[in-house]
Amino acid sequence: MALAVVENLRFAYGTEGRTALDVQSLSIDDGEHVALFGPSGSGKSTLLRALSGLVPHFHGGVFSGSVVVAGIDTREARPAQLAGTVASVFQDPEDQVVMTRVANEVAFGLENLAVEPAEIWPRVEEALALVGAEHLAGRTVHELSAGELQRVCLASALALRPRLLLLDEPSSQLDPEAAEAFFDAVEQLPCAVIVSEQRPARPLAHVARVLFMEGGRIVLDAPRDEAVEWLAVNRPLYLPHAAEVVCSVRGVRFSYGDRVALEEASLEVRRGEIVALTGPNGVGKTTLAKIAVGLLAPDAGRVEHAPAAYLSQDPGRHLVTERVLDEVALGADAQRAREALAKVGLTEHSERHPRDLSSGERERLALAAVLATEPDLLVLDEPTRGVDPERKTELAQLLRSEAPTRGTLVVTHDLPWALELADRIVTLDVRENVRV
Repeated sequence: MALAVVENLRFAYGTEGRTALDVQSLSIDDGEHVALFGPSGSGKSTLLRALSGLVPHFHGGVFSGSVVVAGIDTREARPAQLAGTVASVFQDPEDQVVMTRVANEVAFGLENLAVEPAEIWPRVEEALALVGAEHLAGRTVHELSAGELQRVCLASALALRPRLLLLDEPSSQLDPEAAEAFFDAVEQLPCAVIVSEQRPARPLAHVARVLFMEGGRIVLDAPRDEAVEWLAVNRPLYLPHAAEVVCSVRGVRFSYGDRVALEEASLEVRRGEIVALTGPNGVGKTTLAKIAVGLLAPDAGRVEHAPAAYLSQDPGRHLVTERVLDEVALGADAQRAREALAKVGLTEHSERHPRDLSSGERERLALAAVLATEPDLLVLDEPTRGVDPERKTELAQLLRSEAPTRGTLVVTHDLPWALELADRIVTLDVRENVRV
């Protein structure tokens, strides 16, 4: 029986914005588990908001058509009336929490639903255990890393025991082991689940149906096996075999003498994605990047990576030849070297001495040298340092255009640029080495 029904839904943010959703028909059954894929800006998050009633009530805009969940028409009911029936976990967990202590945060929704007091705390403990966060119950929310906070938000949603659970990038803040455990747990839930993910391998293994969106429309709605066949032909990068892991760092520890630089750090980069690694100075970002490509060996933990290239900070200081073309050809043949120079706009300088280039041109020359090797894993350490805004935009465009061919890890303090460029931002801090 249909739990949620969408008919002739059109929605645009604002009064004159472009159409964010154009869904003719969609039905979700009780207990059905569905994966929702599509590129950024395709309407995935907006569709989830419509199913929760946040569109149109919280996010203003032009709405037509209907969304009915558990017999409730979202045009006529406020989102609060769907609470307990629908639960959502959004991409930014820090925007969801309202209480100071973790256990109180998970209990908050239950209290609002007037659940019997004797039932609240057992359900809080059950939900925290389900996401592997029972040890956080007594902690204050502001002490948590982003990954820990994401688990708390997941627990808060699961504690409600909703009929429809909406998950928007739920594993974006979790390390690989925690993400795997989470999807294993979600698969056992009796409620209907719609999970939107940019990393499709895990949800594909745990759902029976797949939706794919582009331009606000659902262009694929099929059982998993049929969907996999369609994706193989039309969107191969969304399949697990096409988005294989090109770098896996698990539980790494590294010390410089007596100083511990990394402790239990984990990181994963898949082909087709750009990951930005951020965090304060001295926290170990460059150390982790060098471990990821094999330039440093960890004291403990496991590292696996595909053929990799690493561009260091201030790479212009490490040029060794007397001709620009020769510098790039150190790791590639002349044809690939010329193609790499063209990508970074240095073709006309191919016969010059590298030391005669400006500092910005030398940075681009070093980038061309690593691009020419055509690595499966490309790691760039502070590539925008000293680069003007125009070149930053060009670099982002270049990296995005070539993203499907490799996995890319960018170490940067330039958060606005990282937000523009990256599919995923990983924050390294001193409390929990990696916050995804």
